[in-house]
Amino acid sequence: MARLVVRIRILPAEAGSDLDEVVRLLKTETPIGIQLKAHAKEPIAFGLEAIVGDFLLEDEEGQMDRLEDSIKNMAGVGQIEVMNISRQSVRVK
Repeated sequence: MARLVVRIRILPAEAGSDLDEVVRLLKTETPIGIQLKAHAKEPIAFGLEAIVGDFLLEDEEGQMDRLEDSIKNMAGVGQIEVMNISRQSVRVK
């Protein structure tokens, strides 16, 4: 089965949201089989930042819904935007 890399922009619930705590939750509270591979903070406006995260998951039915629902229900998360979905590249030796 193919693995997907999903890039999601995560906007804070409010200006005072602790983005470091959100990142910690993304690393520890995502559903089994879904992993945060990389993340970066991205400026929005007026000193506000968003998190852009790359998640690795199996290409099977329901996985995207599980990922989106788990992120939306985390403390400090306002909105999410799926920016890109692609297959993980495979290394051939």
